[in-house]
Amino acid sequence: MPKVTGLGHVGLYVQDVPKMIDFYSNFLGLEVTDRGNGDWIVFLSARPNEEHHELALVRSTEQKTDAQQISFTVASLADLKGFYARIKERGYAIDSVVNHGIAFGCYFRDPEDNRVEVYWPTGKSYPQPHADPIDLEADDAALIDLLDNMPAKTSAGVEV
Repeated sequence: MPKVTGLGHVGLYVQDVPKMIDFYSNFLGLEVTDRGNGDWIVFLSARPNEEHHELALVRSTEQKTDAQQISFTVASLADLKGFYARIKERGYAIDSVVNHGIAFGCYFRDPEDNRVEVYWPTGKSYPQPHADPIDLEADDAALIDLLDNMPAKTSAGVEV
């Protein structure tokens, strides 16, 4: 049976992105590792050489008190596929299943409607944010082929 290997990252909704970047980077010492256009999302890590991001700040115009998402790592593509099958068996709502380049992830809802992600880090370096839909029922070779044939992309999100 697949199991998670650890907490990967947490996403927080924030209203004042520059203020929050200052707090998490200048006060706590996390490093900004990537960001979306206009800073709609900013990724930070205390261990950027080991984990692309441990915190994602997501701009929101509404005051929200819940986490944007809670993300857990898995050890292998087989474990991710195992979780995907179990998520479907239990009837949990699936938001999306995507290729981030740096990871394959399955976003779904827990029994109280919190957003959870289980993801397999691919070991590939790829600018974020990025998310192409994938089918975890495809065979492993086809999924790995998607990784091997991703277009070059700059951190500003532009294909080169």
